[in-house]
Amino acid sequence: MAYGAHRSPLLPPRPDLALARDCEQCLGWGTVVTRDGNHELCHLCQPDPGPDGSTAASSSSGS
Repeated sequence: MAYGAHRSPLLPPRPDLALARDCEQCLGWGTVVTRDGNHELCHLCQPDPGPDGSTAASSSSGS
């Protein structure tokens, strides 16, 4: 019997590496590993997906 990591039925998230370049949370990978062993997009450097699945650009203008 072979032992190893379980394959996830879902594809891992695809981070924007340009945004992740200087992130201290994910160390530039754009993803973090949860306690359950799943890969998730880094909450600090990756934007949240919009309702249609595309990433919504958030502007933080202080006008």
